[in-house]
Amino acid sequence: MLEVNIDGASRGNPGLSAIGIIVKENETILIEHAEFLGIRTNNQAEYEALRRALEICIKLDKEITILSDSELLIRQRNLKYKIRNQQLKLISREISILEKNFEKIQYKHIPREKNNKADRLANKALNEYLKEISSNQN
Repeated sequence: MLEVNIDGASRGNPGLSAIGIIVKENETILIEHAEFLGIRTNNQAEYEALRRALEICIKLDKEITILSDSELLIRQRNLKYKIRNQQLKLISREISILEKNFEKIQYKHIPREKNNKADRLANKALNEYLKEISSNQN
């Protein structure tokens, strides 16, 4: 079973956003993924991180545990909260389709300090984008 830490980061809400994903098996890191998204809300970035993580993991294993510090995301995926935001509903439909590729998916909330590697990856993607923009303006 894979353990997948995900995080979405936004500078502003909405604002420039990115995601960080770490895929582990038996505490061994298999994949680290950082990706700039563009303009998103923080919740949209969290959902995009989940969608991308599922896409990455499809070929790796049929059982995964998703670990996120987003209480909203975890509670919505565990059907404890309804999804009211229209944009999140659209991403959620895509996620539901991706989930069908797995035999078992667990969603677990973790404290922010236990998700710092995924957070670092998301912020790295944001910083690299900002650095690129800055160098293109000079």
